[in-house]
Amino acid sequence: MTRPAPAPARPLRIAVLGLGTVGRSVVGALIDPAWQVGVRARGLVPPELVAVGVRDPERPRGIVLPERVRRSADLLEIVADPTIDAIVEVIGGTDDAGIVVRRAMASGKSVVTANKALLAERGPALEQAARDADVALRFEAAVAGGIPVLGPLVSDLAANRIDAVRGIVNGTTNHILSAMAQDGRDYADVLREAQERGYAEADPSGDVEGHDAANKLAVLVRLAFGAWPTVSRIRVTPPAVAGDGAPGITGVRTEDLAGAHALGMMIRLVARAEPGADGAVRAAVTPVAVRESSPLGATGGVTNLVEVVAEPVGRVSFRGPGAGGPATASAVLGDLLALGRGAGSTWGALPPAGWAGAVTDDLDGERSWLLVPPDPDPAAAALGPLLLARADGAVVTRPCGLADLRARCAGLPPDLALYPVIPEV
Repeated sequence: MTRPAPAPARPLRIAVLGLGTVGRSVVGALIDPAWQVGVRARGLVPPELVAVGVRDPERPRGIVLPERVRRSADLLEIVADPTIDAIVEVIGGTDDAGIVVRRAMASGKSVVTANKALLAERGPALEQAARDADVALRFEAAVAGGIPVLGPLVSDLAANRIDAVRGIVNGTTNHILSAMAQDGRDYADVLREAQERGYAEADPSGDVEGHDAANKLAVLVRLAFGAWPTVSRIRVTPPAVAGDGAPGITGVRTEDLAGAHALGMMIRLVARAEPGADGAVRAAVTPVAVRESSPLGATGGVTNLVEVVAEPVGRVSFRGPGAGGPATASAVLGDLLALGRGAGSTWGALPPAGWAGAVTDDLDGERSWLLVPPDPDPAAAALGPLLLARADGAVVTRPCGLADLRARCAGLPPDLALYPVIPEV
């Protein structure tokens, strides 16, 4: 006797809030018959787009919606609609986005978001709200765009003890540093070109000062180490001989990149975190020196790379497009399909995180350092037995603490940057 085929599951009815670069890519796929056919071919049920929320419904957005999809400026009305199962939040920011996400969850709707700033700043409260309402909160798109990182970190690597996470998670800064190193141009020149080509925003401070990468690191820390960190405690300013330098990559000079190259190294903005012995998480997002031949050193342009160091697996790398409409939409759509097949929140089976965990400075402890002084001879003499290597314009130290290094370099320019060296694993 032939068993009758099971009835197809009802499509997940969704609303997308925001029609910017990511929102247009998400909506474009949802209304594309070819995309729907491909989803069905994988044994899944395509979501049904019911509504789109935008602040100005009459403004052309470069996409034609079917008549069945309503467009509204009243985001809270859409969120309250009982016929909608899930909300996709891609409006950005934290104020309006925070309101609609909380309202959606309170009304029993699951939420998919790409909003790393919202998660980093309000992650503990949003997680608690989702658990209290027994709805799913999914956010794979919040870190590294289209690269599947968060899901594997929670599920496929669940048998491992996570010892460290680190990576290049901001394509704008990576493009700028790559172009500066390759062409020998200064920061301001490359930034201006990046803005003209659309790689950098008109106000690039969130990217170039390291805040975007810190937000993404906060999400990684939650899933790797069990607590939402206080994102404002994550260092984004590199150390200098006296005090701190300019935030993010804004103080990196062409001379620094050339000096690093002379020693076979590259300067990258690397977000990194690892558990400390006291239960706190050591974390930072600053420019660091890495071997040019290492995965971090060889990742150029707008590409992202996330490395997870774990026991027993060792080092696992995730590399690919970390931004842009199509890449980020891939992660958003994947989360929607996960909701459709009954998957829960991105944190999976992890226990509740509670409120924010303690964060300590990643630069505490001993490590090697790269210095690119105006004259390497006085620097080499000052370092004495700490000198490990030198080349034209640059020196590298043996492992030492930051306070000891500063004491030895007291006679050097006070604003001279001190780049921690990230060793290969």
